[in-house]
Amino acid sequence: MAEVTDADFAAEVIEAELPVLVEFTADWCPPCRQMAPVLSALAEEEGDRLRVVQLDVDRNPETTNAYKVLSMPTFMVFRGGEPVKSMVGARPKRLLLQELSDVL
Repeated sequence: MAEVTDADFAAEVIEAELPVLVEFTADWCPPCRQMAPVLSALAEEEGDRLRVVQLDVDRNPETTNAYKVLSMPTFMVFRGGEPVKSMVGARPKRLLLQELSDVL
C-alpha cells in the first residue's frame, strides 16, 4: 500500500483521478496495524475504482492538523480534491466496503 506525506499529499490525493481512501495511521497504534491486511486486500480488489494510501500522523503533522485528525485510525475518502467521507476506528472489511459503497 502506498504511503503519502505532507510533501506529496496534494499530488497523490487531492489531484488524483480516482477516489482516494487515506488511512491516517501511526506505528504505535494497534488498531492501525490490525487494519493493514484489510486495507491491502481492499487496495488489491478495488484498485480500478479506489486508491488506498496511508499517512503517518507522527511524521506528517501538517496534513494531519489540516484535516483535524485526532484519533487513529481515521479513514478519509477524497474525491475531486475534497474529503467526502470520514470514519474513525478499525472495522472489518465487509463493514468498510459497505461504508464505502456510496463513494465508489
